[in-house]
Amino acid sequence: MKKKVVAVLLSAIMAVSMIGCGSSSDAPAPAPVDDNAKTEAPAADKPEEKAEEAPASIGESVKGELTVTIWDEGQRPGLQQIVDDWSSQSGVKATINVVDWNSYWTLLEAGATGGELPDVFWMHSNVAQQYMENDLLLDLTDRIAASDKIDLANYYQGIVNLYQSGGKQYAVPKDIDTIALWYNKTIFDEMGVAYPDDTWTWDDFAEAAKKLTNEDHWGYAIAPGNNQEGFYNTIYSMGGNVISEDKKKSGFDDPNTIKAMEFFTNMIAEGSCPDLATVSETAPNELLCAGKTAMSINGSWMLAGYRDNEYAAANCDVAVLPFTKDPSDRVSIYNGLGWAAAANGKNLDAAWSLIEYLGSKEAQIKQAELGVTMSAYEGTSDAWVNAVDCFDLNGHMQMLNAKLVFRPYSRVTTIWEDMMTEKLKEAWTGEKATADVCMEIAAEMDAALAEE
Repeated sequence: MKKKVVAVLLSAIMAVSMIGCGSSSDAPAPAPVDDNAKTEAPAADKPEEKAEEAPASIGESVKGELTVTIWDEGQRPGLQQIVDDWSSQSGVKATINVVDWNSYWTLLEAGATGGELPDVFWMHSNVAQQYMENDLLLDLTDRIAASDKIDLANYYQGIVNLYQSGGKQYAVPKDIDTIALWYNKTIFDEMGVAYPDDTWTWDDFAEAAKKLTNEDHWGYAIAPGNNQEGFYNTIYSMGGNVISEDKKKSGFDDPNTIKAMEFFTNMIAEGSCPDLATVSETAPNELLCAGKTAMSINGSWMLAGYRDNEYAAANCDVAVLPFTKDPSDRVSIYNGLGWAAAANGKNLDAAWSLIEYLGSKEAQIKQAELGVTMSAYEGTSDAWVNAVDCFDLNGHMQMLNAKLVFRPYSRVTTIWEDMMTEKLKEAWTGEKATADVCMEIAAEMDAALAEE
């Protein structure tokens, strides 16, 4: 496909808000991110010239160096240990570069249009379809079939399916995330409110937020961009939906979806949540780490940021999300990143060998043990619970037993999610009725989906 066409198709990739799964540009007090991190541009080999080469495994000879690009500094130390394990076996040096979320997609977009993508990198549900359909990712299908380390039946199927297109597999699942309720034990104790537990309904949650609010802090904080880490979970718990299964229609005109959105805007109007100006200046998770809010709904990928924040480590803990009427409607929106390689990379055998190792049961267990993230290989995340001693991570693990709903997406997710975030600001401020805003979102989302 011509570069000009690819550029048009990828123009929607730029996201203005942090999206879930293994990522967080607003992680609380993480180690400094190198915003100027650069990726050495690989030579542009023609994909067809590589097609006849036999896939290499870690036991075969792979040479050279690899660049690995991710967006989360909190995950880098643990992942570098795993990559170093592979390097000691393969003899190939691989260096992880961290690029902040927005710059990451700028980097990949530039690589997609200029023919110079990183060797190995993360893929996300927001853009995976576009990259796969435009032949920008290495087709891993035959390599996986020949592998003794990768059996796609061992991974959460929603994540496997995400990285498939035209019957081909373009990424190996890296992780799975769940959403849970993080809370400030100190504020709960000071206000005489019992800690959240698995008996809480969303109504209990709202009532507790009122009791936890005073001049010094709010009960809960949520921003218009907190979709996976917020209202998506409540929408599905209350019987609504964000997008139809065939990805042709918005669910924002569903009465249950509107009810879920009004649940949060009512909390803002009542004062138990901060206003738009506050959460626009300081993210909800940062408010939790500053002792300014008692509760924040967050993804499991936030562990490193909270662990490394002195205040959070000393004062916070984790519980399961509330349910609506019955524990059977307790919902966690889940997602999973994928390890992918550039189709025109300079060292495809080494890139595959590294991806194969990163997806292996051995590496997936170590990823959990090091507290990097929960792992996509089923049955390997139990070790993640013991990765830290400052939090009880069972809240996140128990959400694996809740109703799991895969993070809503389509070919151009960022177009309608960015629109949604902007429109919800009017509901957050009370400028427009929440129901009216939801109907407007539905209409514009339907139009965007029709153009797909």
